[in-house]
Amino acid sequence: MKTTVSSKGQIVLPVEIRQQDRIEAGQEFEVERLDRGEYRLTRRLAPPNEGVVDWLLACPAKGFFVPVESASTDEL
Repeated sequence: MKTTVSSKGQIVLPVEIRQQDRIEAGQEFEVERLDRGEYRLTRRLAPPNEGVVDWLLACPAKGFFVPVESASTDEL
């Protein structure tokens, strides 16, 4: 597939690729230069629990999730 670099240096991934791989706005990628004119684009995966607390706090049932203070491991 063909794409073009914008005047801001941005590259747009074709819609077919975004749909096939479920790529959404804001997802991060690593760009690696392999050789002159050759590059590798790799999607960075979010840590498995990233956003879980925000998701639980957004629960429509008030009081469903309440964050608790945790003890420091230095005290154990």
